Amino acid sequence: MRHSNRRIFTAATALTAAALALTACSGTSSDSGDSASGDFEPLTEIKLQLQWLPQAQFAGYYAALENGYFEEEGFDDVEILPSGGDIVPQDALAAGDVDFAVAWVPKVLGTIESSGVELTDIAQVFQTSGTTQVSWADSGISSVADFEDKRIGSWGFGNEWEIFAAMAAEDLDASSVSITTQDFSMNALLDGDVDAAQAMTYNELAMVLETVNPATGELYTMDDLNVISYEDTEGAMLQDAIWADTQRLDEDPAYADAAVRFLKAVTKGWLFARDNPEDAASLVWDVASTAELAFPVGPVHQLWQMNEVNKLIWTGDSFGLVDQAAWDKTVAGALAAVNQDGQNLITADPPASAFSNEYMQKALDELADEDVDVSGGYTPIEVALTEGGQ
Repeated sequence: MRHSNRRIFTAATALTAAALALTACSGTSSDSGDSASGDFEPLTEIKLQLQWLPQAQFAGYYAALENGYFEEEGFDDVEILPSGGDIVPQDALAAGDVDFAVAWVPKVLGTIESSGVELTDIAQVFQTSGTTQVSWADSGISSVADFEDKRIGSWGFGNEWEIFAAMAAEDLDASSVSITTQDFSMNALLDGDVDAAQAMTYNELAMVLETVNPATGELYTMDDLNVISYEDTEGAMLQDAIWADTQRLDEDPAYADAAVRFLKAVTKGWLFARDNPEDAASLVWDVASTAELAFPVGPVHQLWQMNEVNKLIWTGDSFGLVDQAAWDKTVAGALAAVNQDGQNLITADPPASAFSNEYMQKALDELADEDVDVSGGYTPIEVALTEGGQ
């Protein structure tokens, strides 16, 4: 397997006041190791594989590292490994290169079926889909039913399956559209190479709104666009989840213990991002602007992203738990999805071990015992986009 350059991000010593308050109420914990059988040495070094480059999509993990939350849970060395597309997170996890990985659920379900690996979703961080299809307001594309005979943009790499699942729900043959590969910008839409471009609410949609409309000399606005949200279709699928090695969870008590402690730290990181979106976005911007590999977006773009990502995470349900109905909808969409080459994403239900709420629930219970409050939703902030997100 090829690896991109790795960068170890060390914990910062300066904490914000909010981080200090959270630290004070959480306490240092190796309790999950102490309360277990006691016949193992707790893991103190872990590696987390992200599915993309440093950005606010992963703010909770960076916040946990920078604010010392991993240290509080007994980890001395935590590596957060970005991927520029040359690393498939679930493959890195299955190969034993990392301990945990962040990846979209349908992509991993496809890997589980095609390669027979055993992986478990131990925390469903994103509770709703952030994928959209964006076209111009005068395009006549206002729903998935309008995709027929259109050039539909997608990044590929497994990101296209929501498109095909939504089309299947509309009884549209995948071959009736022209799936056009777009890059990780919105140039394909801006240049007229596609009729509707794939865009995440927290990333590419903002790229359009950060671009000057040559007809007006002002930035594009939502009035210039038609935006189809896959969350509003039968094609919606669960996205960013934390995956663990199933066999290690079953057979290695130190790994199972580490999973709980890891999730506790991550939860505190995402709490920080929820309650301090400006600080979290600034933290990620600092990481991205000094990383060896990073996507060139500005600090205002990172703040937009942080605001939109929080909306996908803090939906009023318990943080990180897999909702059975959302899981079932994801599986149903994955089973129904057929691409333009007639290939299915999956052909059978995934194994029961493909997700477990056991470790996340234990983490939440331990945090509650430490008076860390994970209840509540997210109150969005106003983010005024600027040209180029700078």
